[in-house]
Amino acid sequence: MRKLLAGLVLTLGIAAAKPVVPLTDEGIVKQTGHEIRMYPKYTIWDNITYRVRNGSVELNGEVSQPYKKDDIARIVQRIPGVISVVNNIKVLPLSSNDDRLRLQVARAIFRDPVLSRYSMGPLPSIHIIVDNGHVTLEGVVATAAEKNIAGIRASAAGLSFGPVINNLVVENSKNKS
Repeated sequence: MRKLLAGLVLTLGIAAAKPVVPLTDEGIVKQTGHEIRMYPKYTIWDNITYRVRNGSVELNGEVSQPYKKDDIARIVQRIPGVISVVNNIKVLPLSSNDDRLRLQVARAIFRDPVLSRYSMGPLPSIHIIVDNGHVTLEGVVATAAEKNIAGIRASAAGLSFGPVINNLVVENSKNKS
């Protein structure tokens, strides 16, 4: 019994000491996307994009709270194979008016019968970015009609300073260049 227990402890010790293999750029891209989506404070009010080149990750986009910028950079830096992180994430202004507008736009979009399915799940694919009263829609929808409806609903929500920028990508056209 002692030999079996000693062998098990030795085996577990060797398995724990196994070196971590750095990921390729392609692996880093996949892992970065996964880590950002799994970050528990990443919401529909945030939008992060990223590029990877030779182990260097460039983070771009916007977040609604200052701590998210640092958290996300720290999470990405821990991915095996990441050599450096360039953190160009913009922190959106902390504004009760922007918060109110975010909620109004979200209600207008997700209460529409055509778009309501996008409100389901832990992280909807439509992201609402509000920067000093200016609204931008980011993310992915299934059809051009849904993209247009989302833009119309967001524009009709009111209180936006200027036109709504609709950067939603139609899923089927995403891979076409």
